[in-house]
Amino acid sequence: MSEANAGKALTVQVEGSSFARIPIRTRVVMPGDDLDSFVREYAADAVRDGDVLFVTEKIVAITQGRSYLVEDITPRKLALFLSKYVTRTPYGIGLGMPETMEMALRECGTPRILVAAAVSAVTKLFGRKGDFYRIAGDKARAIDGPTSGTIPPYNKAVVLGPERPREVAQRLKALLGSVAEVAVVDINDLGGNILGSTLDKEGERRLVAILKDNPLGQGHQSTPLGIVRAV
Repeated sequence: MSEANAGKALTVQVEGSSFARIPIRTRVVMPGDDLDSFVREYAADAVRDGDVLFVTEKIVAITQGRSYLVEDITPRKLALFLSKYVTRTPYGIGLGMPETMEMALRECGTPRILVAAAVSAVTKLFGRKGDFYRIAGDKARAIDGPTSGTIPPYNKAVVLGPERPREVAQRLKALLGSVAEVAVVDINDLGGNILGSTLDKEGERRLVAILKDNPLGQGHQSTPLGIVRAV
C-alpha cells in the first residue's frame, strides 16, 4: 500500500457515506507486461468482498502495446498545424504537441478531428469550451503526452487510451474471484471518466465522485491501482 497523492485525504464523504481510497504502490509497468499477472501480484491479496478495484487506463494501454516513444512518431503537417491551437493545462499536454495530435489523427480519423477542430474554433468565440473533445470522443481525450512529472520512461512517450476497457474490467473481476467490482479509470486533476467497469451507471457515477480529486496522482507516486472501500 502507499500514501495518497500529496494533500489528498485517504477517506472522503460522498452522499452521506464514507469511503476509503487505498492506493497500491507497484513497480513501473512496462510494455510486454501481462496485466492479469500484474493485478494478481499486487491486488489479489488486498481486495475484500464489496471493494471496487480501480485500474488506471494508462497501465491497461501500456500492457496492450499502446505506448509510443515520442522520437518514433513523425507528425504530419496537419498535426503540426492543429496542435498550435490546443490549450495546454498545468496537468498535461493533451493534444497540444504535434506527436499527440498525430496519434489522435491516427486513432480517431482525420475527418473527425477536423470537424472537432472546426466546431471548437467557432464555439470558443462564444466562450464555450470542451467541444473539441466532445466531438473527437473518448479516444482523443484518453491520449496522454509526456510531461516532466510523468514517471520514466513515459516522460518521453505518448500513451493511447486502452482498447476494450469494459472487457478488461470483466476479465479482472473474474480473475479476482468476483469478490470486487473493477473499473478502468481516467482520473486527473481536471476530473474523471470511467472507461469501462463492472459497475452499473449509478455505481460509475458514485465512483467518479469518490475519485474526483485524483487521490492516486499522475506521476512519481507509482500507484496505478487503488481500492475504494466503504468504511
